[in-house]
Amino acid sequence: MEALEATLVLPHVQTSTLPSIIVGTTAGRGSVSTSPTAQNTALPDIITMRIGHLEFDDRPLFLAPMEDVSDPPFRVLCKRYGADMMYTEFVSSAGLLRDAEHEQQKLEIFDEERPIGIQVWGGGIDEVKSATPMVDAAGPDVIDINFGCPVRKIVQKDGGAGVLRNLDKMRGITAAVMEEATRPVTVKTRLGWDDDSIHIVDVARMLEDMGVAALTVHARTREQQYDGDARWPWLRKIKAEGTREMPFIGNGDALDPEAIEAMFEETGVDGVMLGRGALGNPWIFDRAKKYMKTGELPPPPSWEERVQVVAEHLSLKCEWLGERTGVLEMRKNYSSYFKGFRNASTLRHELMQPETKAGVLETMLNFKPDAPDIQVPSASLPDQTADPDAVETKKPDVPEDLPSPGGNGEEVGTKKAELPASMA
Repeated sequence: MEALEATLVLPHVQTSTLPSIIVGTTAGRGSVSTSPTAQNTALPDIITMRIGHLEFDDRPLFLAPMEDVSDPPFRVLCKRYGADMMYTEFVSSAGLLRDAEHEQQKLEIFDEERPIGIQVWGGGIDEVKSATPMVDAAGPDVIDINFGCPVRKIVQKDGGAGVLRNLDKMRGITAAVMEEATRPVTVKTRLGWDDDSIHIVDVARMLEDMGVAALTVHARTREQQYDGDARWPWLRKIKAEGTREMPFIGNGDALDPEAIEAMFEETGVDGVMLGRGALGNPWIFDRAKKYMKTGELPPPPSWEERVQVVAEHLSLKCEWLGERTGVLEMRKNYSSYFKGFRNASTLRHELMQPETKAGVLETMLNFKPDAPDIQVPSASLPDQTADPDAVETKKPDVPEDLPSPGGNGEEVGTKKAELPASMA
């Protein structure tokens, strides 16, 4: 099988394993190395955006916090393919205070991912305040507050987008996190609860006055969920009227390189956050940057390149979680990676059978797609960016093989038929 794996290495793909865990209450899982990885200390050529001590060059791209998606292996992949900064899956403050293993695991950070933010959510000021030191101790570059998740089970606990109904609570939670944190605090939210309560310009001003280091807005209301187009004119208005020096990041319907450039051009945002567009498509960051620089759209990845990246993703999963768990956890990703190819459903079915990494690799290498290369398929999840809304006019279908959000099931929706909870 060693020879088989060797055939999957492309020249431009990093083949190093997961770097050491920097911090994390469950550090040392699997076979992850314990030696630190050297950091790239080179400064960007042109610094156009700062979040606290972090400096970014022109038009930075961010990976959204997506529940059951934005785990360390996927974040490392996106970093290797050009993401400037990433966010973890959203972490339940109540879960941390109960010492829930699933929530503790979300605090794990690896060298190669930086800069990275840990996103936290909660329904009460005291609850979030008490959990913040635990998040802070995990060593993220920033702490992000989720005021945008539209999922019912989160909103019913007055968390996520539920806070949009009580801006005094938003102020209180933000102040509590800033009081306990030793690093920059950022916020992610939506336009408002519904069309009758869009106060996002005032919210942006309030947050900047409080000292929030950056604001990300998903250009839909909570009532919209993932329906309809993202309302980019609101992003332009927020940038023009709601912020002065606070960096402003746009989110919603930035699903391909052309749309990413259009969001920058049409709204004036300082950065763009990608959620759904990155699912099964980690190279979108690199393709978008090349497109914005040259005006020419790079060709989509070939079948062989796609298989290469899936193999890389699988290897990272197995290293982080152990081979058996890594193979099982990876199954939820095949739908988005191979969507759009003829016979893809057959391949997905076949990939559900192997219980070893070698078996999965052999299955992929022996499969013939019987189709020419196609455009990068759009992912099947909404840009859950936790406040996600990167979804377009219609609510996307959730693949049947997509597992419901993990954990204890109380912080996030647990039905497969529901959109994953945060992605915030």
